Amino acid sequence: MDYQPPYRILATGSASIVHRQRIAESGVGRWITVSIPTLSFFEFIHIRGESPPDISPALRPADLFSMTSGDRSELATRLRDLLPLFQHYLLVGGFPETATQKNTALCQRLLREDVVERVLSGDMTALFGVRNVNDLEKLFIYLCLHTSSILAHKPCADALGTSTTTVANHLILLEQANLIYRLPQAEIGGTRVLTARNKYYLVDAALRNAVLLKGEEIFANPDEMGLIVETTVLRHLYAYFYRDTPAIVYWRDPTTQKEVDIIVRSPKYTFPFEVKYQENPRLREKSGLVAFCRLESVKKAYWVTKQDKDFDVLRFEGLEAEFLKVPAHILCYLLGQAERSLWTAA
Repeated sequence: MDYQPPYRILATGSASIVHRQRIAESGVGRWITVSIPTLSFFEFIHIRGESPPDISPALRPADLFSMTSGDRSELATRLRDLLPLFQHYLLVGGFPETATQKNTALCQRLLREDVVERVLSGDMTALFGVRNVNDLEKLFIYLCLHTSSILAHKPCADALGTSTTTVANHLILLEQANLIYRLPQAEIGGTRVLTARNKYYLVDAALRNAVLLKGEEIFANPDEMGLIVETTVLRHLYAYFYRDTPAIVYWRDPTTQKEVDIIVRSPKYTFPFEVKYQENPRLREKSGLVAFCRLESVKKAYWVTKQDKDFDVLRFEGLEAEFLKVPAHILCYLLGQAERSLWTAA
C-alpha cells in the first residue's frame, strides 16, 4: 500500500519555500510540487460565471499565424465582448477572493491586507527571519512603481536609503515567496553578458494597483497600462510554459539599446514577445523585435497590442520570421485556455 496507495493527499499553502525544503529532506519521490499562479484571464471569466466566447477549446496562440485574415477578423469579433472584462481583470487581478467582487476599492483593500500586512509583515518575518520589515515593504513598493523594469541594485538602494546587500537579499526572498518574477538578460550566441541586470515583475499586476491606490484612472494612462499589460502577459506565459521549464529572459542590445520585453526559450523553440499596449503601435523594421529575430533566426514572434483591429501577420523583406500582431485580451484568453487544457489532459 505504501507504493500504490488508494488516495492522494493535496497540501496547499503560501509558505512554498519551506514546504519544498522539508519535502527535499524527507519526501523524495513521494511528493510532486506544483506552482499555482493567480487565475488566468480564462479562469477569471469562468469563475465569475460569465458566458465564454464560442470558439474552439483546442485553439492555441500559435494557430493564429496560419489563420486567414478573415478568420482572424471573425475571431476578434467573437472575443470583442471580453475587452471590458479584461480591463476589470487588469484592475483587480487573478485572486479568487477578488475575482467575483464588483467593488474595486474593496478588492484593493483585501489585497493590501493580504499581501502587505500578512505576507510582508507576517509570513516573511516568521518564515525567513526578516529583521527590517520596513526595508522589505519599501522595496516592494519600489517594485510596484517599476514593475517590468530593469533594476540596478545601487540606484535602488540609494532611493530606498538602504544597502545593496539588503536589496539583493530581499529580492531573493520576494522571489522565493512567489511575489515577483525575475527575468535575466538573454545570452546571444553563447556569449555571456558580463554586466547583465535583471528585470523584475510582480506576479499579478493587481498588487501594483492595490498598493499604489490606482483605480480606473489607469485606463487613460498609456504608460501605466503598458506596465500592467506587460506584467499580465508575463504571468500567462509563465503559467502556460510551466511544464516545459524554458528559460524566460529579456534581450537588450548593448550597442543600440534595442530591446525585446520577454523571450521564452528552450532547445526546441524561441518565442519573443514585445508588448505595445497603445492606440496605434507600429512595428518597424528597425525595432528591437525585428532586430532580435534577424540576429537569432527566429521564425515566429508576437507583437502584443491593444485594439482588435491590430490583428494581423506581418513580414519584412529578406527576413523569414512572421510577426503576429495580436490584441492582449485575445492572447491572454487563449494562453489561459491552452494552460487549462494542458493540465486537464495530464
